[in-house]
Amino acid sequence: MTATIEHPKRASVPPSRFRPADVIGVATDGLTHRKVRTVLSAVGITIGIAAMVAVLGLSESSRADLSNQIEELGTNLLTVEATTGLGAGDASLPDDAAAKLGVIGPVEVVADVVTLDELPLRNDVMSDNETKGLSAVAADTDLLDTLRAEVAVGRWLDDTTSTVPTVVLGSVAAERLAIDDVDDGAMITIGDEWFTVIGILDEFPMSENLDRSVFIGRDVAADVFESELNPSVIYVRTDPESVDDVRAVAAATADPQSPDEVSISRPTDALEAQEAADSAFTSLFLGLGAVALLVGGIGIANVMVIAVIERRNEIGLRRALGATRAHIRRQFLVEALLLSSLGGAAGVGLGAAVTALYADIEGWEVVIPPIALIGGFAAAVAIGALAGLYPAMRAARLAPTEALRS
Repeated sequence: MTATIEHPKRASVPPSRFRPADVIGVATDGLTHRKVRTVLSAVGITIGIAAMVAVLGLSESSRADLSNQIEELGTNLLTVEATTGLGAGDASLPDDAAAKLGVIGPVEVVADVVTLDELPLRNDVMSDNETKGLSAVAADTDLLDTLRAEVAVGRWLDDTTSTVPTVVLGSVAAERLAIDDVDDGAMITIGDEWFTVIGILDEFPMSENLDRSVFIGRDVAADVFESELNPSVIYVRTDPESVDDVRAVAAATADPQSPDEVSISRPTDALEAQEAADSAFTSLFLGLGAVALLVGGIGIANVMVIAVIERRNEIGLRRALGATRAHIRRQFLVEALLLSSLGGAAGVGLGAAVTALYADIEGWEVVIPPIALIGGFAAAVAIGALAGLYPAMRAARLAPTEALRS
């Protein structure tokens, strides 16, 4: 009879598992045990992402401000001036130039201003050296409609007030003359004549010279100062569909005798040129931000390589306890991702804060494109993944015995 020998069942060893929560926990421990190094490594990514977010945010905020100015100003405004400089003639327009431009079919409204030789002063005790950069200007009653400007306090010149000694102050002129109310009958002097202030204007869009001006009616300027009222600047608001046509004939219409001495410009062209220049600078600064981000990524790679060298015993022990190469690789890669995510989040926040602060100082609308926020963070994570890939693979290649011996 043959006895049957039963072999004891071999206990099955459960496979080593490294769940996502375990990976994050181990990676977090690896970072929190080296806080100073972690923070310093994240700073590089933070600076790069903050620079890119701030550049995009400031560019968009500036562009939004320019767009608002263009919208307020309108693309159908033309400015007519006499050319200045060597060989540019007498640098003046005929006194009937505005009237001639007004008869061009597509022209909607025309207004001119005449800069006077007399200077405005707060009172008759002050000298001409204390004008604070202000000038007196004879203006058409249609000036506000033409330039789409607004009255802040009081009223603008009309057919009646433009014939008597009254003035309206530009926004800067009112501030420098320390006048913010017109109900108390404030008066200033122009030349040796007293004028009553009846209004204060809001800022003109894109016209600082007019903000520093004191406006009086053309009729009273002619009567009191006996000035020749040759227009210094003529503003022409035309049908938007016919801007180029009006521009083509404006010089010859304003001064048929010397059309070559007349300059026609469109203020919005300057804004569009500024926008193009801003785009060029945006590309430049984005390039600098990308360099900073690359340097930050190199910093993370450097830190992770050092971490692998310093933690060889830990790696050997974990391998001896059953951790696979994939587990080790995953641990160090997640450490790099956490490090770059920390820097990316801080960079996005810092860039947004810088944008909001600078835009508020400049009086711009705060505009931060979503691509700057999402793309900035995604770029940081991508840089972290690339930077951590080599150190993670190097750690995974270490044999347990070799790692424990070192």
